[in-house]
Amino acid sequence: MARVVGLGHQDFGQLMKNNLFYIDKTRFIKEWWEAQDAVTLITRPRRFGKTLNMSMVEQFFSVEYREQGGIFGNLSIWREEKYRRLQGTHPVIALSFAEVKEVTFKDARKKLCQIIANLYNRYDFLLEGQCLNENEKEAYRKVTDDMENYMASGSLKALSGYLSRYYGKKVIILLDEYDTPMQEAYVYGYWQELAEFMRGMFNAAFKTNPYLEKAIMTGITRVGKESIFSDLNNLTVVTTVSDLYADSFGFTEEEVFAALDEYGMEDRKALVKSWYDGFVFGNVRDIYNPWSVLNYLRTGKLSAYWANTSSNSLVGKLIQEGSIDIKTTMESLLEGNVFRTQIDEQIVFSQLDTDESAVWSLFLASGYLKAGEHRLNEESGEEEYCLSLTNKEVQIMFNKIIRGWFAGTASAYNDFVKALLAGDTEAMNCYMNRVALATFSSFDTGKKPSEDAEPERFYHGFVLGLMVELREEYSITSNRESGFRRYDIMLEPKGMAAGECSADAGNGQGAGNGQGAGRLNSMAGKNDAIIIEFKVHNSRSEKTMQDTVEAALRQIEERQYETVLREKGIPADRIRKYGFAFCGKEVLIG
Repeated sequence: MARVVGLGHQDFGQLMKNNLFYIDKTRFIKEWWEAQDAVTLITRPRRFGKTLNMSMVEQFFSVEYREQGGIFGNLSIWREEKYRRLQGTHPVIALSFAEVKEVTFKDARKKLCQIIANLYNRYDFLLEGQCLNENEKEAYRKVTDDMENYMASGSLKALSGYLSRYYGKKVIILLDEYDTPMQEAYVYGYWQELAEFMRGMFNAAFKTNPYLEKAIMTGITRVGKESIFSDLNNLTVVTTVSDLYADSFGFTEEEVFAALDEYGMEDRKALVKSWYDGFVFGNVRDIYNPWSVLNYLRTGKLSAYWANTSSNSLVGKLIQEGSIDIKTTMESLLEGNVFRTQIDEQIVFSQLDTDESAVWSLFLASGYLKAGEHRLNEESGEEEYCLSLTNKEVQIMFNKIIRGWFAGTASAYNDFVKALLAGDTEAMNCYMNRVALATFSSFDTGKKPSEDAEPERFYHGFVLGLMVELREEYSITSNRESGFRRYDIMLEPKGMAAGECSADAGNGQGAGNGQGAGRLNSMAGKNDAIIIEFKVHNSRSEKTMQDTVEAALRQIEERQYETVLREKGIPADRIRKYGFAFCGKEVLIG
């Protein structure tokens, strides 16, 4: 009989005692213990079993669980006598920063101090005997949610000393989701203050702590060394491109297929693979997203479970406010293409606004992109990776993010799309200007007034919206020449010509899971081909916006953009051409 699939369990012991579905990852305990590394930082995407594995490690080593070793009885770690003797032999300090998501530094600092104060409360028995002298007991009581910085900085180190003295053994420290506060600090603008606060705490706990046996830190990203790890030179970092512990987080294909067999879903392996496979950790490929696999085993229904577990606000912000290059690369990714870039595993959040490679590095660490072939750039000495969207579920997530940009003007945006398909230029002008007026400033970086923002930021975002909304009806290709401040896009109706080339091969199913696909589905095979040339008004060479429109239309003719469509058998009378002129928030279409 198949085991019950329980969702959201982060307590390893409860999972085992209730005989819920679990894939044995206890080999990680042996690999980590025998690696002999002092402090190990492991980065993995969210919902990949980091918290459950930390609970597993805690309950294996902690003296608080010395009588509960039986929960490991049927797992691989228990087969070796050496590890059976090791269970329950060390004091363990386990804490998590997962809930530190405050919007101000003051509140974030208080929440961090509160977590540490609660940790101290667990060990109040230390105050009862002679383990601590009176001065230490007084200091112990000063650890509160409003303690001073110097107390907070040394609090984990001090607790390590107290527990080590009490139990006669050095401590193991487990810190889960260490970078959650850092991501929130970037989003809400208090990064520097928080980095300075956490730097002292980390240095004391993990670098100058004589009571420390070993430590594990987990998170999604490897925060730049100069930010909070400047003094921590004993750190072993395991990222998504590292070989170490590659199959300890997430499910391997062998594990997923065995689970599908257990639940009588043998015939659905290819389908599950297309949705939830695609993650690559080090030299191990075909890692599956465990959260979505568990949900699928439980419901038997395909859905973007993992993509829907977070607001993805940072991801959307980086694309929406990002440079033209970021948006055009995103277009290529949505088309199913691969691009090559340098990756810096040390993500510096302060560089996300200015360094494109930092953005792609964050997306890779977060699981939204997967790394394929990589090579050493001999000139720069940097590793270059081929990146692509991880799987269908991730593409659906990006589609939802992009649709969300225009959610506030959904009616005008939808009406513009309808007018575009109907060839109603007057209505296109009306609705497009409404959309531009309402959403233009949201594509600004926030570092300058929106009226100074490059208009390209808006219309490149607008093109992404078109790609998402019309993918079911059109194969969409684009030619980018941003340096000349122009941009063209070609929409080729699907089903019109027998020899059509679909730009979204392999990704189309995910892209159509939105309102746009249903709204436009009845138009299939009836649409004209469309060529659009975007051009920013240049007041030095063009007196009016109409001049800019005419210049855009001339370029379509001079460069013979329709040739590729004609070669596919699309007649000239089924090819419509538009020039879009932009001047700030004003748009003219002709």
